[in-house]
Amino acid sequence: MQAFEVMGTIDEKGQIILDHNLNITTPSRVKVIVLLTNESEFESDPDDTPVAEIKASLRRSLQQVKTGETRPISELWNRIDD
Repeated sequence: MQAFEVMGTIDEKGQIILDHNLNITTPSRVKVIVLLTNESEFESDPDDTPVAEIKASLRRSLQQVKTGETRPISELWNRIDD
């Protein structure tokens, strides 16, 4: 079984309209689990970091590695334990 996570809207007829096409080309039966959220819950989800923010963080990290701005892993673990 494959899983896809997409957002969508339930219209006034009770039908689900997905925000993005799943690009599935063969007719298939599906199992649907509906989780209702209000917009404020979705916008404040800490796991939904904006893509632009993730890319900027990765660019900074890559630049730090290129310039030798690294720390021993043991030092990083010490900071996590504090």
